[in-house]
Amino acid sequence: LLEKMADVSLKEAALIVGVVAACYWNSLFCGFVFDDVSAILDNKDLHPSTPLKNLFQNDFWGTPMSEERSHKSYRPLTVLTFRLNYLFSELNAVSYHFLNLVFHVVVCIVFLKVCKLFLDNRSSIVASLLFAVHPIHTEAVTGVVGRAELLSSIFFLAAFLSYTKSKGPDNTIVWTPIAVTVFLVAVATLCKEQGITVVGICCVYEVFIAQGYTFPALLNTAIQILRGKGSIPFSMLQTLLKLIVLMFSTLLLVVVRVQVIQSQLPVFTRFDNPAAVSPSPARQLTFNYLLPVNAWLLLNPSELCCDWTMGTIPLVESLLDVRNVATLTFFCFLGSLMVFSLRYPGDSSKTVLMALCLIVLPFIPASNLFFPVGFVVAERVLYVPSMGFCILVAHGWKKLSNKSVLRKFSWVCLAAVLFTHALKTLHRNWDWESEYTLFMSALKVNKNNAKLWNNVGHALENEKNFERALQFFIQATQVQPDDIGAHMNVGRTYKNLNKTKEAEESYMIAKSLMPQIIPGKKYAARVAPNHLNVYINLANLIRANESRLEEADQLYRQAISMRPDFKQAYISRGELLLKMNKPLKAKEAYLRALELDRTNADLWYNLAIVYIELKDPTEALKNFNRALELNPTHKLALFNSALLMQESGDARLRPEAKQRLLHYVKEEPQDSNGYFNLGMLAMDDKKDMEAEAWMKKAIKLQPNFRSALFNLALLYSQTGKELMALPVLEDLLRYYPDHTKGLILKGDILMNQKKDIVGAKTCFEKILELDPNNVQGKHNLCVVYFEEKDLIKAEKCLVETLALAPHEEYIQRHLNIVRSKIASVGAVEQSSLPSDGTAATEAKKKSFQNLKEAKREKTTTQSTADNKEHSKNKKPAEKSSVDKETPKKSTKEIKDIEKKRVAALKRLEEIERILNGE
Repeated sequence: LLEKMADVSLKEAALIVGVVAACYWNSLFCGFVFDDVSAILDNKDLHPSTPLKNLFQNDFWGTPMSEERSHKSYRPLTVLTFRLNYLFSELNAVSYHFLNLVFHVVVCIVFLKVCKLFLDNRSSIVASLLFAVHPIHTEAVTGVVGRAELLSSIFFLAAFLSYTKSKGPDNTIVWTPIAVTVFLVAVATLCKEQGITVVGICCVYEVFIAQGYTFPALLNTAIQILRGKGSIPFSMLQTLLKLIVLMFSTLLLVVVRVQVIQSQLPVFTRFDNPAAVSPSPARQLTFNYLLPVNAWLLLNPSELCCDWTMGTIPLVESLLDVRNVATLTFFCFLGSLMVFSLRYPGDSSKTVLMALCLIVLPFIPASNLFFPVGFVVAERVLYVPSMGFCILVAHGWKKLSNKSVLRKFSWVCLAAVLFTHALKTLHRNWDWESEYTLFMSALKVNKNNAKLWNNVGHALENEKNFERALQFFIQATQVQPDDIGAHMNVGRTYKNLNKTKEAEESYMIAKSLMPQIIPGKKYAARVAPNHLNVYINLANLIRANESRLEEADQLYRQAISMRPDFKQAYISRGELLLKMNKPLKAKEAYLRALELDRTNADLWYNLAIVYIELKDPTEALKNFNRALELNPTHKLALFNSALLMQESGDARLRPEAKQRLLHYVKEEPQDSNGYFNLGMLAMDDKKDMEAEAWMKKAIKLQPNFRSALFNLALLYSQTGKELMALPVLEDLLRYYPDHTKGLILKGDILMNQKKDIVGAKTCFEKILELDPNNVQGKHNLCVVYFEEKDLIKAEKCLVETLALAPHEEYIQRHLNIVRSKIASVGAVEQSSLPSDGTAATEAKKKSFQNLKEAKREKTTTQSTADNKEHSKNKKPAEKSSVDKETPKKSTKEIKDIEKKRVAALKRLEEIERILNGE
């Protein structure tokens, strides 16, 4: 490339760099807007974790080329540059805009080199400067996705420059430049599809510039050959050979390109391009009228708009439409220029011819004349055609400036054009600062495009300004009453405003606009696949009502009947079926979705949740692992698989569970659930200090974290730090006054450690206020009565407790002890023996102390049941985490409880022997 720019002086290059920098410096302060969101922010192909081969299997937006929803825009080399940006700066928009600016500078310099082939030095600089500052380029330069135009243009021009060197001395063929040209054409095409059109420009150059033919001369030669009065000249045979090689290479590229899109054209709707689905003659008249519209944008770029779809340009439905005059004028002017350039020899006609080629040929793929595209007008596709326009203007300026009468006037006009264009470009860049500024600027130009109203609404919606967003969405429905997407937007916004009734009405309107199923006809051929989301959105809305679950399921099935490959419908239906307690059917739905997409980590995750519902933790863990293989940072899979390992009771799985939780807290450092479960793992491993640190971190992030507060207090009580547990329990009970287990633990500590019988009694009485049938609380209150020496009340209390839990042997034994003690005390009082009384009192204290210890052992082991978070189960839709009591314990925990129970019973037997005088 540097060799090809050898005759561009350093001063000329510096001038271009300075002018471009002056016009586009403020583009560095713009963000990702409009199509940048899909191509950059939502495109997983940019991430280093995505295999490079995916860039060559997916379209520009990261969608597999095999999918029907793909736009079939195959630009892997452009995506590769986005990926390089991501590698160095991730999603910092400045680096993306800076690289676009650099590419625009390169295009301007290479374009200057091309201009010098057909214009004098001064005119070439004029053309290059006009190209550098033209406002029509802001969409290609300031919009990050416009990089496809920039990259393609660099290789487009480089391919043409290479081809100009294919003519050797004595009209010989130099094959190396031709091979380089073919390679550069392929590269340009991999940046953007229009790159292939440079082959047509090379052919025109070869015939009319390199060989110097005119159209009349070619026609005369052809007539002579057909009449048998002459043979094909050798120079013409050489030209034909070069053209055949070029055309064959092009055909090969076209075949490969068709294979890549799998012989399928992208699906566009009438909203994207209304004329494409219009009957004749409206279709032809409108498409032809769009040509002068594009020409006017080049000539007068005063009103620019980022989106020209939908109702921006009304259809030309009649031959009597006055706009046909503009079409006729345009074709007359274009025809006269073509006649001039093809008929007459000379440098001027050659310059005009090449300018026309640059205008016409690169524009053909976007013209709608041969196949429909997904837009009506797009300013960025005028990037290369504007080169031909700039050459024409520079050539015309040269003609004027050569006349002494008009020289000063021509310079004044040139300066005015360059200055006003530069100012317009600088001002236009600010429109791309944010989505809101971009679409509001577009609405100033065009108020008949419902898509623009929708997009302003989306921008406001992203800022959580739902009230204002709703106004714009409603306006969109008024501008385009049959716009399904606009009604869906209204419904979604009403839902965000918690206006369920209005949301359902809007979704029903959108649903009524959907076409009916026609047997044998593909649904997606008539409506955009994303419009099927109306069924998903409506079903998601009404399934919040438990009585309408079947109705929601019917909507999901309807969407699936319209498109059996509609993956999202299976996913949403699987979520609903889980909610309806139909895990087997949910499993079927997810398996069907996995047939359509086995690379979706969320699907494997949801299937794992189904297996948890089916009580199959082994299979659930396998599916969690598959989700993590596809997406190692899948937060929910990391978290819930770690919980599953933790709850399995298998000590061998704990190290991996810990690693996953550590990974999770790295991804979600503000989620207290991760730290809490790390604490629970440490408790399982008897790493008390580590457990304490994790619990404290969880509580620091969420001071009212019920489970963390209780388990930290429990940890203190189990490690002989009961007095440290008390302030933690105070915090717990301040947030949750009805936390029964917290009250039991607090009462236990107050009675055993603080000897605060009154405080303990208050705790146990509070439990019975909340739940009069709480056996543990009532039993502990009985012990308090015993401690207060109110044996009669203690006996009565234990009788009531035994009635609540007649199968609990320890209550019966304690009742027997109390009754024995009552009998013993009665006998002592009757004999009036103080010493025996003292002995009896001491015996009572000793027996009660043992009884408390046995009771505490029982209380503590039961308290350990509180509580491990089962967290954010997507189940399968994402839900915020809630505190849950652990429904089951590990095998080891059960064994520990049994050991403690046996020890408590042994102590009770010892008490009984003492009391019975054995």
